[in-house]
Amino acid sequence: MQRITRRDFMSRSITAGIVLAQPFSRARGANDEIRVAVVGFRGHGRTHINAYLKMPGVRVVALCDADKDILARGVEQFKARNQKVDAYVDIRRLLEDKNIDAVSTATPNHWHSLVTVWACQAGKDVCVEKPVSHNIFEGRKMVEAARKYNRIVQADLDLRSDEGLTEAVRSIRRGELGKILVVRGFCYKRRKSMGKVSGPQEVPESVDYNLWCGPAPMGPLMRKNLHYDWHWVWATGCGEIGNNGPHQLDVCRWVLGLPGLPKSVMSIGGRFGYDDDGETPNTQIAMYDCEKAPIIYETRVLPAKTGDSNMDIYHARSGTGVEMRSGRPSPSPNTGVVVQCENGYADLAKLVFYDNKGKEIKRFERNSPGPQASFIKAVRSRKISDIRTDILQGHLSTALCHMGNISHRIGAESSNEQIREIIKGDKDSLEAFERFEEHLAANGVSLKKTPAVLGPWLRMDSSKEKFFGRFSERANRLLSRDYRKPFTVPEQV
Repeated sequence: MQRITRRDFMSRSITAGIVLAQPFSRARGANDEIRVAVVGFRGHGRTHINAYLKMPGVRVVALCDADKDILARGVEQFKARNQKVDAYVDIRRLLEDKNIDAVSTATPNHWHSLVTVWACQAGKDVCVEKPVSHNIFEGRKMVEAARKYNRIVQADLDLRSDEGLTEAVRSIRRGELGKILVVRGFCYKRRKSMGKVSGPQEVPESVDYNLWCGPAPMGPLMRKNLHYDWHWVWATGCGEIGNNGPHQLDVCRWVLGLPGLPKSVMSIGGRFGYDDDGETPNTQIAMYDCEKAPIIYETRVLPAKTGDSNMDIYHARSGTGVEMRSGRPSPSPNTGVVVQCENGYADLAKLVFYDNKGKEIKRFERNSPGPQASFIKAVRSRKISDIRTDILQGHLSTALCHMGNISHRIGAESSNEQIREIIKGDKDSLEAFERFEEHLAANGVSLKKTPAVLGPWLRMDSSKEKFFGRFSERANRLLSRDYRKPFTVPEQV
């Protein structure tokens, strides 16, 4: 009989997604060193590294990336600081390392869930970037893994780390501005075309393409850039609403105290302004029917108008005639949440409350230690309450993005008249669509020539996290995906 070593057992178990946890479950003192591995650091993962480097009692001991050039540069940067760091191309090998306590991951979206589930099974705590999942099924499996293996898992939705925002949200929920009428999230961030190719492209030699694709289909590369532009194709990304939307939609849920998912969702959107290899909408409105008040989320990537370098500011007029503004003319992104209430509105990007005539009535001071700081605090204490955004909240807020995308994906191109007919009974949604039209017209886009996609209203059973009613059969097919073995997110974590 062939002898199976512990290393072989661990390797095979991790590949199968079944690993006996080896957790430290006791609280750690301030002097106990926390050893962190950062997985995926071509982009935002560098922010994770820099945050941990500043923390006493925390040491980055390992790096992992499927791109060997990026991995080598990361190791060299640590070497230049006279710091040793282990390097891994394969996450499965990293998870065998007993000298790692926690994993901080900023991989592409399609890897977030599997990294988290495997890490929990291997007895490691996790800080995972937004969007925490690639689909709703994955997010729920992440929550289940965190609870089953008694792991600290933080969703890196960093707006909850701000003390000033926390106090502003508490004030709104106490009713200081009266009853909440509508919660409005937005992200206006410039994106240029990702280009268009005529055939398969060469994968960079430095990339282990099998590992890079992981759970996603390992098909030919049909875009100019492997890196970053994966955001705009469905196999690996979640589009604009998934890229930044989790931040704003998390605040929207937080303001409403929403314990689960909205009752229903509808999307209006499309990919406008250029013809490229992107599949996801770049201009979109997602409308959510919630128990206390509706949420309206908007995303735009085109400038204020053709030839302008500035982005739009958020300027809406409510159904009751109140003008609400947020942001400033600038090439930089304008993002935020505006909460419309009976007696005024809150601009949570500026942390300012206004009355219904636009007069400032209250201001809060911004103070954020950063999401990695609260993650490490919770790793030490073993208290979920010390995490600013526990994986459950991260999953639910990210699920709103997925809901909006699902409505879009099963929708159809529709005329302006058809769209207006559907939303005519909702003054706030109709006003948002009118601004959508004006914005596109200012960029030379005619909705008569390039119609928007109108997604259907989809009804959600929050307890089951499944759609029901009309269109539910098609919608529920997009709750998960077909996984490429052995990179399968398991039903039983």
